[in-house]
Amino acid sequence: MPRADFYLIDKPRFREQPLLLVCELAKRAFTAQQSTLILARDHAQAEALDEWLWAFDEDAFIPHQLAGDDDDADTAVLIVPPGVDTPDRPLLINLRESCPDGRCERVLEVVAADPAERDGSRLRWREYQRRGFELHKNDM
Repeated sequence: MPRADFYLIDKPRFREQPLLLVCELAKRAFTAQQSTLILARDHAQAEALDEWLWAFDEDAFIPHQLAGDDDDADTAVLIVPPGVDTPDRPLLINLRESCPDGRCERVLEVVAADPAERDGSRLRWREYQRRGFELHKNDM
């Protein structure tokens, strides 16, 4: 059964910089040797995430790149802006306002603290439920 985990941001360090939590989740996935897609909302967010993954932890190296190159399949963490097609991967970190279409074993939803974000996450929660996902909520 596929699984969706919602990470609801509450801690001050993540409130100030939600992409920091995305980096932590990507680091965890890489350590567990899980090939990961990060679905960015837009190109600006994808580029910001690319920068954050280089800089957020000086002791960690997480092989990553923006999707669209020939060596996408070999890269552990692929950051996917809208409009770029990539093959499905088992783990997906979703930063978009809609549920992903592809097949995956697990989706991580990072939800910022603002009310509009929370409302959108409730709609995605119901959609995952409808699709038969096992659902989990984590306060961060």
